[in-house]
Amino acid sequence: MATSARNLILANAITLATTLVFGGDVGWLLWPYWVQSVIIGWYARKRMLALRVFSTEGFTSNNRPVPENEQGKRSTANFFVLHYGFFHAGYLVFLLAQHRVDGWLGITALAASGVSFVMSQRQTYAAQHAADLRGKPNLGALMFTPYLRVLPMHLGILMGGALGGDGAMLWVFTALKTASDIGLDAVDRRIAERSAARAAAVNRR
Repeated sequence: MATSARNLILANAITLATTLVFGGDVGWLLWPYWVQSVIIGWYARKRMLALRVFSTEGFTSNNRPVPENEQGKRSTANFFVLHYGFFHAGYLVFLLAQHRVDGWLGITALAASGVSFVMSQRQTYAAQHAADLRGKPNLGALMFTPYLRVLPMHLGILMGGALGGDGAMLWVFTALKTASDIGLDAVDRRIAERSAARAAAVNRR
């Protein structure tokens, strides 16, 4: 198992533990999910802007190919921030209205979960960035991949409202979220490594 995958399991285990210790329910668990998704978005933007050589094959904006230059990279990153940020702003409104975090203990637990995930995601980013520099990743793929992380949020809201938020559901949602994290981490690394391998093969010719 990759180190990044182990770190993701640890980060989600910490999230589950703090939720159980502080008496949270499924609704409260959506808060650390939201924080984690914002962190993922921040690193996704950083990764796009850090690209030196990249491809935009098959990637269009307003029915026009996205240029493989600094302008294309920055406009893509800005669009991602706008769209991804608007989506999470909507989630924030929902959480504030339906699952407000009360008390310093709850806030402390949420902060601990966020810090653990930052440490995990930092290592994931470092590995991805190193592979990106060796290859020629597709900018469009990098922009769309983080959206897979919000699917467990949708499942949490829909299933939580239908089934209730008992302790058993906490384990179910945490398992779903952890599986999504590990799966996306593997996809990210595979994309970066394949790009690096293709670039290396071209350079050897």
